[in-house]
This record gives sequence, C-alpha cells and structure tokens, in this order.
Amino acid sequence: MSLQAFALILLAGLIHAGWNIAAKKAGGDARFAFFSSLLLVLVWAPLAWWVGHDVVLHWGWQAWALVAVSGVLHLAYYVILLRGYRHADLTVVYPLARGSGPLISSLFAIVVLGEEISQLGLLGVAGVVLGVFLIAGGPGLLRARQDPEARLRLHQGLLYGLLTGVFIAAYTVVDGYGVKVLLLSPILIDYLGSCLRVLLLSPVVLRNLPEARVLWMVQWRWALLVAVVSPVAYVLVLFAMQSAPISHVAPAREVSMLFAALIGGHLLREGDRLVRMVGAVLIAMGVTALGLG
Repeated sequence: MSLQAFALILLAGLIHAGWNIAAKKAGGDARFAFFSSLLLVLVWAPLAWWVGHDVVLHWGWQAWALVAVSGVLHLAYYVILLRGYRHADLTVVYPLARGSGPLISSLFAIVVLGEEISQLGLLGVAGVVLGVFLIAGGPGLLRARQDPEARLRLHQGLLYGLLTGVFIAAYTVVDGYGVKVLLLSPILIDYLGSCLRVLLLSPVVLRNLPEARVLWMVQWRWALLVAVVSPVAYVLVLFAMQSAPISHVAPAREVSMLFAALIGGHLLREGDRLVRMVGAVLIAMGVTALGLG
C-alpha cells in the first residue's frame, strides 16, 4: 500500500467515525436516511455535474447496473445501521459492522479475485479482528448478562452490527470493481447511488408527511452534517482502492475504530473504555502492518 493511499484511509477513518457519531446522536430511522441523502444530493450537485456531465452520457449498461446495485446495497447498509444505533450502543454496532465487513470483503478479494496478501498483512488482518472484538466488549460478549434488558440490547447490537457488516462487504467489492475494473469515478458512484437512495426512500417519507416534518425540524442539522462529510470519507477510500488492493484497503479502514474509541466512547459514555482502548491500539497496529505489508 502506498503512503498516499494510507494517508487517504487515515483521513477517511477520522471522518467516518465522526459522521457515525452524529448519526447515533440523531437517533433517526429510514427518514433520517432520506433527509441526509437528499441534502447530500443538493450539496454535492455542483461537483457531480463538473465531474460527470460529459462522462455519464457515454456509460454502458454495465456502469449503470453497477451504480444501481451499489445504491441499493448502500441503502440497506445505512438503514440497518441506523436501526442498530436506535436499539444498541454505537461501541458495539459500529466495531462489529466495520470489522466483519472488511474481513468478508478481504477474504472475497483474496479467494475470488485472486489478490495476494503477505504474512505481515495477514497479521494486520488478525490485529484488526482482535481489536474489533475487544472494542465490542471482549470476553464480556461471551458471558450471559444478568440484566435481560442489557442482554437484549447486546444481542441486538451483535445482530445489527454483523448484518451491517455483510452489506459493507458487498458494497466494498461492488464499488471496488467499479473503480478498478470499469474505471468509474468514485465521486459519481457515490453521488448517483445517493440519488437512487432518495428515490427509493421517498415513499417512506410520503406515507406520513406531518410526522416527517416534525422529524426534519429535529434532525436536519445532524442530517446536514452527515450529508456534507460522509461522501468525503467514502470517496477517499475509493480513490485509495485505485492504487491499492481491496484486501489491504478494506481492513485498513478499521482505523476509524481508533477515532471512534477516543471520541465516541467519551461523548456517548457507553462504558468499557479501557478494554476498548486496548482494542483500538490493536487495530492501529493492524492497520500499520497492512500498510507495510
């Protein structure tokens, strides 16, 4: 992995942790996903036009099919993630989602796409996985909780985190194929996918417009923050994929765990800080191993 790609992933990790904390604070559902996607489309329209106005007209069916599949996968990921944040702790859902997704996508890239990874890279993957496990609660995940409510919250966090990770793995592979094989612009993949999400989520908002207006008044600031910064994080990752293997980029994205543990753990006060800080250090070491390997 080049130093440039590594730097892009570090910056993307900081931004990604920040917008997930904002989404958790908003406590929104699919309508929040609509608000943030709509604002994203409006805010980033000038850049998308500048990049794509003379490009998309020449796209073939493969490019449009990839954008459609990517948009649906991102929509499922986002809605499931928001649901997980409403029912469980960010410090459980987020690390499991971010850890299981890249692990699956890396294995796919190695086994199916034939990408190679060194022994040091494998140690990096192991460090990321172990660090995610500790951040998510460590050995406490394996012990039965006496409090039924806490146990249910933990189980929901595990379920939504892992399910989100499956969709992260899926869209990582699909989008990686788009930028590496079809040579599509990362900006256009993300922007047009957001346009599709607005269309697909519109019926959810139109079902109850008065309630949607109330939610908009409460959540628009968080939605605007997510709309402005979340595309930056993912487009940086897609640019990194253009010069580095998916099997390295995907696990290296877990550096966001370090920032989530430092910032989110303090702001949200969800407990187990020491164990989760150890996990964050392991992830940082794993990311370094991936960068060197």
